[in-house]
Amino acid sequence: MSSEAKYKRVILKLSGEALAGETGFGIDPTIIQSISAQIKEVVELGVEVAVVVGAGNIWRGKVGSEMGMDRATADYMGMLATVMNALALQDSLETMEVGTRVQTSIEMRQVAEPYIRRRSIRHLEKKRVVIFAAGTGNPYFSTDTTAALRAAEIEAEVILMAKNNVDGVYSADPKVDTSAKKYQQISYLDVLNEGLAVMDSTASSLCMDNDIPLIVFSITEPGNIKRAVLGEKIGTVVRGK
Repeated sequence: MSSEAKYKRVILKLSGEALAGETGFGIDPTIIQSISAQIKEVVELGVEVAVVVGAGNIWRGKVGSEMGMDRATADYMGMLATVMNALALQDSLETMEVGTRVQTSIEMRQVAEPYIRRRSIRHLEKKRVVIFAAGTGNPYFSTDTTAALRAAEIEAEVILMAKNNVDGVYSADPKVDTSAKKYQQISYLDVLNEGLAVMDSTASSLCMDNDIPLIVFSITEPGNIKRAVLGEKIGTVVRGK
């Protein structure tokens, strides 16, 4: 197996649920340590790694708005929850001696740096892991869209979408439909036209327009992030039109 990385700069998209493990809520210390160890493996290959974290393990803005809460308020609460996940991941990485910076789209200087594009690129060049928190800083945008936006801004070569409940893109939910077909490769246009739940349409369009490939794979198998970075065939590749 080649130890030469296929990509030099990547964005890892972690859902909040991926941090919760089987409990589905909160942060599972074992899971976060496993993910941190996988990120460390990739950093040791010389790859520049940025991470975008979700917050579904703590709060979902959509759920809040369904409860009758103002949508913008519910979304801002979700953004704050991503900062909690980002700080937990930073702490875990730094106990493994991986230099890490958290940058937030909502300014909170006591706990993290504000997001500044040039500064984030400089951190990456110094081989620090940069964790982007608080989404885009705007309501109505998901953390998937944040990953697409930040990937375009920092000129990442690929988005690695780590899932804890599925190992790629399927034609239907494989847990519900046993005849669901797994795609090895699919276009963003097909993802949008078929309404596949890979990422929301705003994020898919942004990736398509900026020609940013996406690899969807399972985070539950240790070493998968490294395999994706080395260019091994895992999960599903989404690209182009």
